Amino acid sequence: MPGTTQDAQGAQDTQGAVQEATAAAPQGDHQSPPPPTADTYAPTDRTVPTRSADRASYDKESVHAILDEGYVCHLGFVRDGAPVVLPTLYARLGERLYVHGSTGSRPLRMTGRPDPGLPVCLTVTHVDALILARSAFHHSINYRSVVVHGIAHQVTDPDEKRLALDVLVDNVVAGRSADSRPANAKELAATAVIRIDLDEVSAKMRTGGVNDEPEDLALPHWAGVVPLRKGYETPVADAELAPGTQLPDYLGAR
Repeated sequence: MPGTTQDAQGAQDTQGAVQEATAAAPQGDHQSPPPPTADTYAPTDRTVPTRSADRASYDKESVHAILDEGYVCHLGFVRDGAPVVLPTLYARLGERLYVHGSTGSRPLRMTGRPDPGLPVCLTVTHVDALILARSAFHHSINYRSVVVHGIAHQVTDPDEKRLALDVLVDNVVAGRSADSRPANAKELAATAVIRIDLDEVSAKMRTGGVNDEPEDLALPHWAGVVPLRKGYETPVADAELAPGTQLPDYLGAR
């Protein structure tokens, strides 16, 4: 899963990226998380980091903001005794995530078992900046990540499935589900959606700049923050677009 590490951990800033995003790297000082409230998720053994715990957050608003900004999650599970991680589209509706797939996909079929469902770990990560230090040891990135542990279940109720598909489409471009043909019966039959409740959840973030050693500050190497950005470029119309079809406002305003 994507992620990052703390500058103070040196070279592991780059090598430990996976452990950092999953909040499970077995190093560093452990700090007790704050008690849960109505606006936070309850910390668990799986969501409390054992390193850089000060970067963890259980605030629901922060978690929701990170999830709502993304398009692709990475869904991890165990198949035939081996770990598997798949990238796929997702969307949030309240305290539930919907994940898109095909009915022919093996993990989607595994979630269809009535009890207990499929244990999964889902991650979303945004990289906000590159941190270039004077020493290779202290290079890092600024990031925001969310890790969700839970049980995935296949959505079988037709009304919930249609709602979930609308939410998935609107997560790509807000308002798009109302501006496209709904899935027909054949397409619905070929599409699978799984749901994961947001219960065992944590966010983790790094912000700030370079954390070089004092003795390296005079070195003649450029150091600083390289911000990254994402957004829409100019839309390119399909070659077979029906005559007179205009660019929708929700794209033109981007």
